[in-house]
Amino acid sequence: PSSKICRETGVGQDEEFCKFLHSALFISANSYRMPSVEDWLHNPLGIIQGIFDQHGDTDLPQKAGEYFQNRLGGQEALDWVPSLNDTPLHHLKPNSLVKFRCMVQDMFDPEFYLGVYEVTDTKSGTKSLRSGRYKDIAECLPHQEIDLDSSQNVTLDRQTLYCVPVPGENPWVKQGFTSSSQARVVPSTSFQPVRNKRGLEEEEDQTPVPTNATATSEGLNSSSETAVTSEPENTEAKRTRTEDEAGASVSPIPDLNFPLPGETGPACLVKVYQNSENLKLNDVVEFVGVLSIDPALATFNTAAGETATSAYEDGGDMMDVEEQAAHSPPPSLVPRLHAVLMYKLVHTNPGLPVDLTTPTALSAISTLMSEVTQIRLQLCSLLSEALLGDSLAAEYLLLHLISSVYGRRDVVALGKFSLNISGCPRESGYPQLLYRLLQDLATKSHYLPLTLANMNTLRITPKKDYTANRLLSGVLQLSERTLLVLDETQLEPGQLQTTGVLNVQALGTAVQWQKVDYDFDFHKTEFPCNLRMLLLSEGKSLIQTDCQVPLQPPSPAQHLETIFHRVQASLTGEYLNKVRSYLTVTELMEYTLPENMQKVIEEDFVQMRSADPKNMTAEDLHSLLVVARLLALSIGQASLSPEVWDRAKQMEVERKARVKAQPQAQARS
Repeated sequence: PSSKICRETGVGQDEEFCKFLHSALFISANSYRMPSVEDWLHNPLGIIQGIFDQHGDTDLPQKAGEYFQNRLGGQEALDWVPSLNDTPLHHLKPNSLVKFRCMVQDMFDPEFYLGVYEVTDTKSGTKSLRSGRYKDIAECLPHQEIDLDSSQNVTLDRQTLYCVPVPGENPWVKQGFTSSSQARVVPSTSFQPVRNKRGLEEEEDQTPVPTNATATSEGLNSSSETAVTSEPENTEAKRTRTEDEAGASVSPIPDLNFPLPGETGPACLVKVYQNSENLKLNDVVEFVGVLSIDPALATFNTAAGETATSAYEDGGDMMDVEEQAAHSPPPSLVPRLHAVLMYKLVHTNPGLPVDLTTPTALSAISTLMSEVTQIRLQLCSLLSEALLGDSLAAEYLLLHLISSVYGRRDVVALGKFSLNISGCPRESGYPQLLYRLLQDLATKSHYLPLTLANMNTLRITPKKDYTANRLLSGVLQLSERTLLVLDETQLEPGQLQTTGVLNVQALGTAVQWQKVDYDFDFHKTEFPCNLRMLLLSEGKSLIQTDCQVPLQPPSPAQHLETIFHRVQASLTGEYLNKVRSYLTVTELMEYTLPENMQKVIEEDFVQMRSADPKNMTAEDLHSLLVVARLLALSIGQASLSPEVWDRAKQMEVERKARVKAQPQAQARS
């Protein structure tokens, strides 16, 4: 524009003036195009390319992360980012910024891609560099070509994670996150392909993509036809594949590999560019990144049964068909997310800030803890009613709900507190009623009836599939602090098969040692876990637990549904939110054991062991210390006091008296 003005105004000979005019127009144009909310939400790749043009590829992930972190500094800003958890995929714009709250289910091998590539302008012959980060397809404008043989090209690698929605996440948690979202998405029945120009202009031709999680083979084939169609140079940008694998033929309905049966929601392939070493299996993470759902990322079956891909062959033949199907599923079912930011989540309670250390969060916690006595008293009363009037069992159930492994010493998981509530009535469906109540309190939970069919058929522990090169999930592949309710009242006469025996052993290992043995065929690898294992049984559980509490209702149970309806009617509104926040805050509190209390505990142990050596072993002392710790946390105390210690001893004496009074014939084998 400055050259045109200089020519038309006759001042083209004034070189200094033309330079000044050019600079002024350049500054004005760039000031006008300062990134807005719409830019970094809907065109993050444009922002990243701008950072690349200014700083090059050196530390690009860090600089891009800092840019978006500044834009998303507060939780309120993050609420404006659409979430894959509650937004249908066809409502989201390709290449836009989205977030995904998930658990890392599997970690694939590093993936090689074209991190920096050179493009040549076919009209002027000029060359320029483009960043290949945060996208699956290397793009250029219609009048440009990618020079694959350029010495300026740089091959990089990135970590690929297979992520699933948080297993066992309860409905109230999902609804809480959905209601707090401020994201604005426009429902659409069509899908704009990812192969847009850099400016993301609207295209006239839009490619339909199946949105149902159980897509038909016809839907997949239609996407395949669109993906392999030649691209008119005047309408679509030229592109080439940057992933190291192209994938191969895939089943029309891929297995999304969710750990728990009946789970819903999208799975996602998350590409991580930095700090991937800080992530491990079963971590709960919220990723913020660039959404990629180009149909070219999938592979499809041809009529002849041969492999047909939507991009040129770039090494996919090195994989088996099963591995290609697992690693390159249709993006309409398993979208790709290129992570710019990631937040490891300590909790998933939507009623509390993600970061509980901020001044605002600390102030809210302080207000909550000022009411802890009343909240706890009322909660114990409601739990007692749900446990048929047994106040002691209610106390132990409350302690179980805030229990957590806080450390490990040799093979011992410190803080574990598996609980067996025995004496549960079977015929009335009592375990299911109790679980529905606990669902309204815990953020993550799962109910597993120990029927013969479940034990003989379910995959309880994850198993490595070497053919597909992926980890097959199991019921015990859960994130930290998930409540797992095992219903032994569903046991029935019959024979456990080999799988059933191994499954019962795996459950016993998780209950007693808080670890899961992942099956790698030729060997087993121990993975530590931190699960709340609650066992409901008629007699003593067939699995050894840390604590058994036999139910002793003051009167026979009658009208159980009416009782639970009354309890849940009391758990509503503001009080229910306070209870949920109370459970989350107390389970995360730091705890210390003062020196003066250590001396008291030592003296009491010597005295109790002298009085009854068989009833106070080292294991009994450990259990008593765990009960005292949880009791202190439940009343909002970060350290043990003499009053809490005395109360813990009293509870244990009463509980052991109940257990001793139970006839041994009730134990199951």
